Amino acid sequence: MSTGPGADSAPGPDTRSTPTGGDTPPDPGKPGRSIRTSRMFSSLQIRNYRLFFIGQVVSNIGTWMQRIAQDWLVLTLTASSAAVGITTALQFLPMLLFGLYGGVLVDRLRKRPTLLVTQSAMALTSLVLAALTLTGRVEVWHVYLAAFVTGLATVVDNPARQSFVAELVGPGQLQNAVSLNSANFQSARLVGPAVAGLLITGVGTGWAFLLNGLSFIAPLAGLMMMRARELHAVTPAPRGKGQLREGLRYVAGRPELVWPIVLVGFIGTFAFNFPVYLSAFADDVFHGGAGVYSLFNTLMAVGSLAGALLAARRGTARLRLLILAALAFGGLEIVAAGAPTLWLFALLMIPIGLFAMTVNVTTNTSIQMSTDPAVRGRVMALYMMVFLGGAPVGAPIVGWITDTYGARIGFAMGGAVAVLAAGVIGLVLARVGNLRLTVGWDRGHPQVRFVPRERPRERQRELTAVA
Repeated sequence: MSTGPGADSAPGPDTRSTPTGGDTPPDPGKPGRSIRTSRMFSSLQIRNYRLFFIGQVVSNIGTWMQRIAQDWLVLTLTASSAAVGITTALQFLPMLLFGLYGGVLVDRLRKRPTLLVTQSAMALTSLVLAALTLTGRVEVWHVYLAAFVTGLATVVDNPARQSFVAELVGPGQLQNAVSLNSANFQSARLVGPAVAGLLITGVGTGWAFLLNGLSFIAPLAGLMMMRARELHAVTPAPRGKGQLREGLRYVAGRPELVWPIVLVGFIGTFAFNFPVYLSAFADDVFHGGAGVYSLFNTLMAVGSLAGALLAARRGTARLRLLILAALAFGGLEIVAAGAPTLWLFALLMIPIGLFAMTVNVTTNTSIQMSTDPAVRGRVMALYMMVFLGGAPVGAPIVGWITDTYGARIGFAMGGAVAVLAAGVIGLVLARVGNLRLTVGWDRGHPQVRFVPRERPRERQRELTAVA
């Protein structure tokens, strides 16, 4: 299904050991450090991915600036938190309504031209909103419309970007590239809101929109500078009937795709609603206001960044790791729900962010690695629809529980859902893979792992040999 040298269906080069794969040979004097460093950043040595990564650094900072400025502008215009919620809902609504169709389009189209169109559309939307705001003509419906249009562009842009990463680096570097993308996004999460705060207080929200619109120049330039012959290009799927159903049937027939998507659906809906949980803890539990809420988010971003970099260094994405990370994530949420002091709760945000990012990156990579490139757009669209679409669906439920029973009960409930979902799905995957859970000791340390079950014939042969 692929064309050109280095097609996506072909085995990827072992870039950890060969300079031709885009990696530098290890330094004999410092083998450990060199190998770890090269693994963590190895995909950046691929020129096309490096251009993509640099463009995303700039664009992601602009995106976070716009998110903060957009919410602040709506709050300024309406003095209503509900209006801010409507803006967020409008931005995610297109993904819920049309996400699967976006995946069908992505599989039919070439990824790079598609991204040039979607990124240009989002840039234009930001520039129009900037013009309206800077001239004093902006009204709240303008912001609503801009959020909805951005959401429409994201329907295609998101699965296209997710799928395009595999075309940039090939299967051999996919785990590393996905992890570095996540690290990129989390780094921007640390910088973007701070810059937005300075702009809003110094010169106004309109300048944040303007800079976000201009920030798209970086990814657009990177896309145009890429060398097409070096892409692991996938032949677009021909137009035909039933392609949406085909994508759903493809996922339904593969447990290694179905169950991770189900798991992130539960976690994204109930355990990832951090704006609800953290704002409630900052205001109602610790009475700290916006500064404390910002502290919680910053520490979680630090943990998420660490989790993304560790995932880049690992180089593998196993479902066992996904289950263990989800169990740890949910367990830490339950522990944090009972934290007696503000600083203990704040410090727990770091490991929570780390394991949340491990769940995110491992799911993303394992799904991409297990998917035929011909249907990758549809599969990634389904994954993003479930993952991103779950938050606005779960937010009213989580918000009601938090308002009725308190922030601690709400947060503990979210963690319990994550633990229960991870436990059940882990057992299902073990059963599908004919595995059993073993608990033992290795060099004085406890070890929990899944091992293959003994088949009756193999066991009988062992008994016969012993006899």
